[in-house]
Amino acid sequence: MNTVSLSLTSVRELNEQLRGVSDDGSAPAWRVTDPKGAHAVAAGLTGPVQVQIDGHVGYYCAGMNQHAAITVDGHCGTGVAENMMSGIVRIRGNASQSAGASGHGGMLVIEGNAGPRCGISMKGIDIVVGGKTGHMSGFMAQSGNLVICGDAGNDLGDSIYEAVIYVGGSAASLGADCVEKEMTPKHRSRLQDLLSRAGMEQDLDRFRRFGSARRLYHFHVDHADSY
Repeated sequence: MNTVSLSLTSVRELNEQLRGVSDDGSAPAWRVTDPKGAHAVAAGLTGPVQVQIDGHVGYYCAGMNQHAAITVDGHCGTGVAENMMSGIVRIRGNASQSAGASGHGGMLVIEGNAGPRCGISMKGIDIVVGGKTGHMSGFMAQSGNLVICGDAGNDLGDSIYEAVIYVGGSAASLGADCVEKEMTPKHRSRLQDLLSRAGMEQDLDRFRRFGSARRLYHFHVDHADSY
């Protein structure tokens, strides 16, 4: 395992090293120490590298991730795994606002709590939050799955499209065009798969499913006050 201390190496130099996948497609494991809240750590990775970050990170950690497996043993700031394409990002602490924003694929696991707008404009990513989320989580979520094992804040799923939200606790309120839907055997199976992949054991009977009522896809004067 290669070890890099951010007290001795800049984030730019670290990210350049992490992007260097060998010719045979293999990549060594890396350990990053002393992040001390640095921004954009392990951002823009495109190979199957494994990265362990020991400590808290700032904004946009693991942004635009492709194929890499990144674990943060601490908390993270705004926009972790923003625009993620594939791979897995795991946060062992809490995440600030806009976690997984615009994510297209892969899985983001937040073992603690997530702030407001978790999963904003998600486009295929799977997000599993072990605790609660803040207001407007799943805002304008287009596709993918958002699993919230705890409570969800106000305006859950506001202006949601075809993403699916599972909540194990209570939702303070639902946003525009977001409604509760039946938890079918197919959705229970999908939820179990998501939790298993995230390494979390939960009672499936606690969870409810939410999604789009599909009233806001096209403007209609009868729904004008919902926009």
